[in-house]
Amino acid sequence: MTNWLQDLRYAVRQLRKSPGFTFAAILTLAVAIGANSVVFGALDALVLRPLNVPDPETLHAIGHENDAFGYESYLNYVDYRDRNRTFEHFAADNFVGAALDTGDGPARGWGEEVSGNFFDAMEIKPYLGRFFHASDEHGPNSAPFLVITYSYWQNHFKGARGVVGQTVLVNKHPFTIIGVTPPEFLGTLPAFASDFYVPIVNQEQVDGESLLNVRGNHWISEVVGRVKPGVTPAQAAADLNTIQTDLEKTYPKDVSHVRYFLERPGIANAFGGAIKAFLAGLTLLTGLILLAACANLGTLFAARAADRSREVALRLALGSSRRRILRGLFSEAVLISLVGGGLGLWLSVMLLRGLTTWRPFPEFPLNLPVTPGANVYLAALLLALVSGFLFGAVPVRQVLRTNPYEVIKLGANPHIGRRFTARDLLLASQIAICAVLVTSSLVAVRGLAHSLHTRFGVEPHNALLVETDLSMAGYSGEAIPTLQKRLIQELQTLPGVTSVGMVGPDPPLHMGWMNTIVFSDQTTDLRASNATAQVDLYQISPEYLQAAGTALQAGRNFTWHDDKNAPRVAVVNREFARKVFGSESNALGGYFKRRDGTRIQVVGIVEDGKYTANLAESPTCAMFLPLVQFPSNDVWLVLRSTRDPQQLGAAVRTKLRAVDAGLPLFIQTWENEMNGALFAPRMAAMSLGVLGIMGAMLSMTGIFGMAAYSVSKRLRELGIRVALGAQRKEVLKAALGRAFKLLAFGSAAGLLLGFLASRVLAYVVYQATPRDPAVLAGVVFAMALLGLMATWVPARRALSVDPAILLREE
Repeated sequence: MTNWLQDLRYAVRQLRKSPGFTFAAILTLAVAIGANSVVFGALDALVLRPLNVPDPETLHAIGHENDAFGYESYLNYVDYRDRNRTFEHFAADNFVGAALDTGDGPARGWGEEVSGNFFDAMEIKPYLGRFFHASDEHGPNSAPFLVITYSYWQNHFKGARGVVGQTVLVNKHPFTIIGVTPPEFLGTLPAFASDFYVPIVNQEQVDGESLLNVRGNHWISEVVGRVKPGVTPAQAAADLNTIQTDLEKTYPKDVSHVRYFLERPGIANAFGGAIKAFLAGLTLLTGLILLAACANLGTLFAARAADRSREVALRLALGSSRRRILRGLFSEAVLISLVGGGLGLWLSVMLLRGLTTWRPFPEFPLNLPVTPGANVYLAALLLALVSGFLFGAVPVRQVLRTNPYEVIKLGANPHIGRRFTARDLLLASQIAICAVLVTSSLVAVRGLAHSLHTRFGVEPHNALLVETDLSMAGYSGEAIPTLQKRLIQELQTLPGVTSVGMVGPDPPLHMGWMNTIVFSDQTTDLRASNATAQVDLYQISPEYLQAAGTALQAGRNFTWHDDKNAPRVAVVNREFARKVFGSESNALGGYFKRRDGTRIQVVGIVEDGKYTANLAESPTCAMFLPLVQFPSNDVWLVLRSTRDPQQLGAAVRTKLRAVDAGLPLFIQTWENEMNGALFAPRMAAMSLGVLGIMGAMLSMTGIFGMAAYSVSKRLRELGIRVALGAQRKEVLKAALGRAFKLLAFGSAAGLLLGFLASRVLAYVVYQATPRDPAVLAGVVFAMALLGLMATWVPARRALSVDPAILLREE
């Protein structure tokens, strides 16, 4: 311990003598450790961390192999629940929005419709009151009970314990609050900040339509199960697949062919693996950042050891052991790693806490639960220690091979060899890593630029969206289409409004969407396996296409005469026409069937577009049906106007409040609504841009250190060259030729690897391709600029060599 303390004090004194080296080393490691801590913190919170429930390892989400989101019908869920032999509990969970009136007027809240056994499956206890159970369910709308979350209780009831027993209006239906969830329970999807839980048998009161007895309608967003002791996930999945096979045979028209598997519940799996793929890519890139930092620090430590060669030689000549010298060097490395790691960890914790409170989508109660836990701190400590030993080990061979007599005899400027060394390989690797990061960031930025200037099938500019759900205001049946038509007529009278349309249940590029299957007109066996295509479904009013800016390619638009008494008609996109009818010319006037056997005639064809909240989606079939023929209570009004959005929004709110003050409204521009679709490419561009800047900074310091070291060790040689009449170009080539060769080789290797790594971005960023000439030119320019900036100071020093002064000093 005494020797270790002596080594530590000596390391501190040595580092204080070289403040520039110490600052550069600590900052380099802080950047690398901070980046890795942020990504690992997000990975830990979103993928690795189990749910905060008892025995989380036995709780599984039910995934669909051929459907990333895995929606399920209620009747199918009941069959799985009652017929399986491998689950202790099998619970359903569906995310919903509703108008909650606690006495101050209706306000939109977000919650979950759950089966009666949901809280039993979670194995949690209420913080206040009680939970509802399966025994409380006695048919549709039989359990008007409400369990509110701890945060909703604190925000809306100020923590009053008398809340249990109070009546709350949910879409104007009375529900009794019976309990409060514990504060640590965040549900099966922690990123969704629920306000309440309601029994799924009361779904009609919450959603405005009864779906409990419709087997073909898949609306339940998540099914979770807790397996029995001794049962493996594979056995439980096989049990479900056996039931599924029987359901396919029993209900061929309503049950599609799917295969189930079990996965960990949480946000990463809920979004079809896209988050896991993105975080895996970021983890790889931040790992490269750390390797680049270690290579940089290894180069700096090797150069520092070379600068201290005479000191090491004198200590060896005076009897010091090589082990003691190496221990001192490792002490310096570990000290730098701990200080740099601590600084990087502090920065990452601040950033993660900021991400936790970030609300990227104000419409939804979404958050990123990435509060750092003990795993993040432990990982940062391990990374710091391992990094310290990695770059601290670089000069070991140099010290072990030091001959004190040769070093002292050669003087202060020993001969610099011309062969490539381990330091050169480290620097080349670092430059290659930087080129990978720069390539990936430029690919992401170009993909984002394409996303912002592409044709989406709608024109979000100068369009305002107004979301409302008429069932939340108590409307049902024939009152819904009557009011919808009136709302459109009222908004058409506003000054500056050129067209008004309505779409339900969601507009294109929204984070929620509805899809269904269709059959060719010749198909008689309407089993799901015989479907011609899976299509995205929209119910629209007349003038929606004009308001949305969707171009009609052929045929006609809907009119108000396309009502329930008229033949069933549809407008489809070009991809639908090609896939279902073989060509666009065959589609117009042709018929297709829905899964209930309804024949629908195509009367119009519109341009292709983007429909889900993912601009990187493949070409998708889309079908637009008349809202009057196929009503929807959850709708969005689309207003195209020439007015300022804020002024128009205020006028819209006043106009609609005059119609019905109880209507829940959410008003925003369509460009703002598209933040959901642009979230992934923006995050990719921002994250990779930051990583690219970090990589460039590390490479600049590495190239600068190597070039400065080379020039300082060859000053005498350069002075002789100048004295003998060498030209400036020849002096620069002698001084910096190796650095430029390493820059060229490293950049070429990194560009090739960047092309391969950028393929991952195609899953996140629309039109992200490394083959873009602008990307290639940008990478070449960036790396050349990086090299010039890094070698500028060493080049000036080499060109300012005065041979008379150097030879006089010698």
